[in-house]
Amino acid sequence: MITIDEESPVPPYEQIRVQFARQITNRGLPVGTRLPTVRRLAADLSLAVNTVGRAYRELESAGLVETRGRAGTFVAAAGDHTREQAHAAAAAYAATVTKLGLNPTEALRIVRAAVMNSATP
Repeated sequence: MITIDEESPVPPYEQIRVQFARQITNRGLPVGTRLPTVRRLAADLSLAVNTVGRAYRELESAGLVETRGRAGTFVAAAGDHTREQAHAAAAAYAATVTKLGLNPTEALRIVRAAVMNSATP
């Protein structure tokens, strides 16, 4: 839900951008979620189409959303750095266990135990 504070000194396009960015980074809007069309959101918020369009362009420039032509605007995978961070951690772990001479089966057993232990409160 996007809201505009008409009393705020922050321009409406920036209010939209910040609210969507926060929802995307907090995973309130998961990757692949379709955003309302520019026209629909502008009408819902009683704003000019160009105002909402600017917010969407800035979100796209930041890599948080992607526009797929007539299909619409969607939350981009680039906005979710979780898998990227997990991949980097896995690559570092693989390099470490290789240096230590552990075989892949043992390395995976260690990871599985660590994940299971961290999942327990």
